[in-house]
Amino acid sequence: MRIAEGLEMLELVLNMGDRMMVIHPSVLFDSNGWVLVDTGMPGSSAQINKLVQEAGISEDAPRVILLTHQDIDHIGGLPGYLIEDNERLPVYAHEEDKGAIDGAEPMIKVSPERRANLLAAMPEPVRAAFEKTFIRPEQANVSRTFADGERLPYGGGLVVIHTPGHTPGHVCLYHEASKTLLAGDALVVVDGELSGPNSANTPNMPEALNSLGKLKAYDIETVVCYHGGLYRGEANKRIAELYQPL
Repeated sequence: MRIAEGLEMLELVLNMGDRMMVIHPSVLFDSNGWVLVDTGMPGSSAQINKLVQEAGISEDAPRVILLTHQDIDHIGGLPGYLIEDNERLPVYAHEEDKGAIDGAEPMIKVSPERRANLLAAMPEPVRAAFEKTFIRPEQANVSRTFADGERLPYGGGLVVIHTPGHTPGHVCLYHEASKTLLAGDALVVVDGELSGPNSANTPNMPEALNSLGKLKAYDIETVVCYHGGLYRGEANKRIAELYQPL
């Protein structure tokens, strides 16, 4: 779905075995190529690339990958870009989540048992790429770390907002030109309503709700949630309602 000039929200439908999951990576694009925000589950890169082609954006690989945080449904598709593509792509993430994304530290929500189950369910090529990237990495996956408040040049201007709680290094990205918040998992859309993060998957819910206070500094007309998709309405008012200071 075209959100604004140079900004596309993808709808990625994934078969999780016992259920279907729909997630919404974002794409920023211009004449210099495209930038991918979050990469889906392991094995998702081909499907993402197909959606980008179908949207008429590009048939080439992305030039940069921006990761909102370390959760496996956001970083799982990374091996498809780092291993399968000919050139190693720049990958951005926050310092607090870098260790987990690099494979130097365990992902905070993936126990050894869950990781074993995930690996067992993957097709062999996907499993091999996942292990090479996250379990036995030859080099760091994250090539640059975000700074809170940093302005990135992509999409005409993208502001990094550190919003810890869902993970220590979770970030939202504010697209200045369209006044759109790429919320990652800091916010979700449930039955058309903007809500706070899923408490079952948020280790520090008080911190996550407190982090929403930082979003009040931005004029937000549109929110893209990784889970739930698009929200248009009185976003700033709703975020103020959800904010709970520590």
